[in-house]
Amino acid sequence: MDVERSSRVSLVTGASRGIGAEVARRLAAQGDVVVVNYREKRVRAEHVVADIERAGGRAVSAGADLADGSSVAAMIDDIKRRFGRLDVVVLNASGGLERDADPDYAMRLNRDAQIELVESALPIMGPGSRIVFVTSHQAHFVGEKPVPGEYEPIARSKRAGEDALREMIPQLRACGVDLTVVSGDMIDGTIIVRLLDRRNPDAVSARRQHGALPTIEDFAATVVEASTATLESGHTFYVGGSDYLLSGRS
Repeated sequence: MDVERSSRVSLVTGASRGIGAEVARRLAAQGDVVVVNYREKRVRAEHVVADIERAGGRAVSAGADLADGSSVAAMIDDIKRRFGRLDVVVLNASGGLERDADPDYAMRLNRDAQIELVESALPIMGPGSRIVFVTSHQAHFVGEKPVPGEYEPIARSKRAGEDALREMIPQLRACGVDLTVVSGDMIDGTIIVRLLDRRNPDAVSARRQHGALPTIEDFAATVVEASTATLESGHTFYVGGSDYLLSGRS
């Protein structure tokens, strides 16, 4: 696929459904060539690609388990071969609530794998490129606000991932790459909220008492904005959950 310099090449991890799929569609609608990453759901990812192409956009699917370094390296090599560069990385994929996940899985995926992906991608990211880290208020404000017990391993591992990425800002800046963070309240319709609703419905209903939860569309729109806005590296965008913002964490 030939890509003109005016079009960005954007990788969205965990993009076969939910927020990632909506982000991929919106990036493509604004002219990006989108790499739709998936771990296992190839058919779903290809449906996202087909949706984008029917709407006149450009996209390809890319299977890779982010917790597997060799799989990530192969994906980055393929992006380099296809497009020669990468302009945006949206770090959307996360996990840890899976019933068969081992105790260390959340930290491996939500911290270690995020850093390894960024390090793998940096050599093909030029000046003006952008990394967007997607997180939740429960993770971003962990230690300051209550967290449902089932979600705590994810919250702590995602905050560890965010902190590790922020520590990389000087390295990223030296490459001309910026980092933005998008933090959201529980997002209606996502798999995380559905899983929590099964295991701890009181936690979800407690959030709804503060107002309507943001939708996938609301959150995805902010992620796309975070991929383009001209801001100081490390800026955080917040979606929903105004009660969280009273704590003042940056």
